[in-house]
Amino acid sequence: MDSAVADPAVPLTELRWPGPAPARLRGAAIAVGNFDGAHLGHRAVIEECRRHAATVGVVTFEPHPRQVFAPDAPPFRLTAWPAKARRLASFGADFALVIGFDRAFASRSAESFVDEVLVAHLGPAHVVVGANFAFGNGRRGTPDLLRARLAGHGIGMTCMLPATGPDGQAYSSTRVRAALVVGDPAGAAALLGAPWEVEGRVGEGDRRGRLLGFPTANVPLGDHLRPRLGVYAVEAGIVDVPGAAPRWAKGVANIGNRPTVGGTEPRVEAHLFDFAEDIYGRTLRVRLIHFLRAERKFDGLDALKAQIAADSAEARRLLAGR
Repeated sequence: MDSAVADPAVPLTELRWPGPAPARLRGAAIAVGNFDGAHLGHRAVIEECRRHAATVGVVTFEPHPRQVFAPDAPPFRLTAWPAKARRLASFGADFALVIGFDRAFASRSAESFVDEVLVAHLGPAHVVVGANFAFGNGRRGTPDLLRARLAGHGIGMTCMLPATGPDGQAYSSTRVRAALVVGDPAGAAALLGAPWEVEGRVGEGDRRGRLLGFPTANVPLGDHLRPRLGVYAVEAGIVDVPGAAPRWAKGVANIGNRPTVGGTEPRVEAHLFDFAEDIYGRTLRVRLIHFLRAERKFDGLDALKAQIAADSAEARRLLAGR
């Protein structure tokens, strides 16, 4: 087993709207947003919160509002909640208020969101948002409205310009998606501050991998964005007990429809090197490190087996230094 990018030492305290908020969390600095991907621009927002208070909280929405307003759109999420929570904690957030987003909540006025959710429920000392933040019914709430409304309660507010990387371009979830769609996991990791990962429960496959000599752990993509279909060198974390630190292994994974065997639904099939345990039903976190090749159809299982062996050798070479 190998150690991958470290998870936060202290997990995020999770609150759910409209449940109670502990009195000890009042007076925190609060960052508000979707935080999909939890990239380095989001880290800058949380670091700004730390300048204003000893305790830092996040207000975010689950599911992502786009899933409510465009349920038939192609999957696009970068991070499901467990991964987002870990990353926000690693950036320095102490707690998160997770609001169950639906059309009823979307109909709430911008003023109601400020007065009831932020002020009455959390009682923050300061609020931080990004320049493109919009909220409330019809997205009528703007940073200017937020600033004025909070000022009436004696609460400060910061509207941050987008944080930029060494190339001068702003960090954004859109750029992360663009990198993944073209098969550039290194480019996505540079924006995220860590490799992008797919997390899910290992399910039953067709067991062809075992017959070929390369057993795989099969993880559904679910609501995750579909990256470029193909074969990747990966790091995979096996979570034996919910909440426990994962055990990490190196491997190779195919993300795709499996055209050689007539597959139709894209999924992650990860072969872990030097690993022979039964992990059905456990959570697996698959981090994409290098893109090896595009998915393609082979002329039979022997040709597929030979290619998997070549892919595995290349993945071992590329991951040897990690």
